[in-house]
Amino acid sequence: MPSYADVEVGTALPEQSFPVQRLNLVMYCGASGDFNIIHWNERIATAVGLPNVIAHGMFTMAEAGRVVTDWAGDPGAVLEYGVRFSKPVPVPDDDKGAMLTVSGRVEDKLDGNRVVVGLTATIEGGTQVLSGARAVVRLP
Repeated sequence: MPSYADVEVGTALPEQSFPVQRLNLVMYCGASGDFNIIHWNERIATAVGLPNVIAHGMFTMAEAGRVVTDWAGDPGAVLEYGVRFSKPVPVPDDDKGAMLTVSGRVEDKLDGNRVVVGLTATIEGGTQVLSGARAVVRLP
């Protein structure tokens, strides 16, 4: 776990990549209770103008949040977390699915041992899928 004294503005969090397959989406449907058909039926998803079945926004947000909680070492250290969904994460029905890559950087140090972490979340081709992704973390 990083300490407040050792962290500077610009400190990078370790980048992580998360594979996203259709199975993950079906499991998330069950866990969240969000069975919207665009998250599991390609025929309907494309009929409404989507490029494919898409990952739940909250699933994408949660995966990105793992970068912060892994870095902080304690999920309870995250005091605030918010994102804007800028692009969907299409998930092809193949053995690969999609790959979500998330990086982070300390953007500000606040009093009370708090830091602001900005996150960047992209899929293949560099498409940014979250914007304004920020977390406030209390460090020891």
